[in-house]
Amino acid sequence: MTTGFRSIPPVNELLADKRVEQLVEVHSRDAVVDLIREQLDDVRAAISNGDAAPGIDDIIAQIARKCEERWRPWPSRVINGTGVILHTNLGRAPLSDDAVRAMERAAISYGDLEYDLSTGKRGSRHEHVSRLVCEATGAEAAMVVNNNAAAVMLGLAALAAGREVIVSRGEAVEIGGGFRIPDVLKQSGAELVEVGTTNRTYARDYETAITERTGAILAVHASNFKVMGFTHAPTIAELVDVGRRKDVPVLHDLGSGCLLPTEPYGLAPEPMPQDAVRAGVDLGFFSGDKLLGGPQAGIIIGSLESVAVVARHPLARAMRIDKINMAALAATLLHYIRGEAETAVPIWKMISATDDAIKQMASDWAESAGGEATVMESRSAIGGGSLPGETLPTWVVSLPTHRALHGAEGVARALRESTPPVIARIEDDKVLVDPRTVLPDDEPALLEAMKRAVEIGGGE
Repeated sequence: MTTGFRSIPPVNELLADKRVEQLVEVHSRDAVVDLIREQLDDVRAAISNGDAAPGIDDIIAQIARKCEERWRPWPSRVINGTGVILHTNLGRAPLSDDAVRAMERAAISYGDLEYDLSTGKRGSRHEHVSRLVCEATGAEAAMVVNNNAAAVMLGLAALAAGREVIVSRGEAVEIGGGFRIPDVLKQSGAELVEVGTTNRTYARDYETAITERTGAILAVHASNFKVMGFTHAPTIAELVDVGRRKDVPVLHDLGSGCLLPTEPYGLAPEPMPQDAVRAGVDLGFFSGDKLLGGPQAGIIIGSLESVAVVARHPLARAMRIDKINMAALAATLLHYIRGEAETAVPIWKMISATDDAIKQMASDWAESAGGEATVMESRSAIGGGSLPGETLPTWVVSLPTHRALHGAEGVARALRESTPPVIARIEDDKVLVDPRTVLPDDEPALLEAMKRAVEIGGGE
């Protein structure tokens, strides 16, 4: 063991190696020195456990690998071949070209974020994007915060702190990441009052529960699960009617923020902000990065009076959206205002892609991949906490797996180890790549990755 320790190269010797010098040029001397010392500590620990001492080449290779893992640009670009359009783990909605350019302009230059060009005085960061939200939804007023959970909590804190908020028992749900509506209510300072049952709640249940301590009625769209069978829920218009007769504000968490009707694409109806506005809700809340197809944001719409109360709340500043996401949101909203969302917003291009176009793409890819790659029918999921259980018919490339060392997992791993990584899905021990969610610029790299995967999995 003593001999093993003696073989460990000193820090100075490693720093003098050409390969490490290149790492220092890319990163910094202090950072690389710290990593070298960390790696040498790992080597000493391994030798103490009876492992053989590694050579200097192995030590440098480990240092280089750790440099790449720790200091690579992040998040890395990946190719989404899963067929899940709003894939939460892969960052949900890819942005339109206009939205990306808007973010770049906001990032690399000064801008009139809070400056009124006509008067030369300070302006409002909310005014421009709020006007676009109102134009797209028909709302009287609007404001934007950093995500939808923040929007809901801010609305509750502004209108119902210290008071009761009535929620259907079937809507006191977990909205993802462990965040639950009852917890959001508690943090906002409001008190939850549940009415109805898990599967059936009526407008009269809300009305009966209203007391002098009631601060609001909250309707929550079940955006990430579906209750089927013997069910009933009041319409938002029915709740607004109750609220107006009892002088209680009605708040509606719409979830995904769908500005286009989903039925023409063979999907179940999704609550639309425009419908909430027409129903007369005091406040509506929805996400920017789901079915809206924009950046992460929480969008608040409603009456002039209610939105003004929210905007004045101290938490509004803590939850405000940054200039880069605001720029992307403004560009995304313009696509809807111009009537071009289906052709400009990537997720709507995916949703509206025709069966023939997807089948042709899958056939071309299978032929290009060669070997035993085949085409088969499948289903694409919407994902991202939107349209639970809803899928679209699609065609996928099925890659051979029977000769791979670890079967389907081995082929899927080979795709992930491509540059850029390709994320596929495994069904019935088949590795499937769905063209619906592959962006046009990703196609050349995808084809190369599939060719290698076919060779691993059993192709010629």
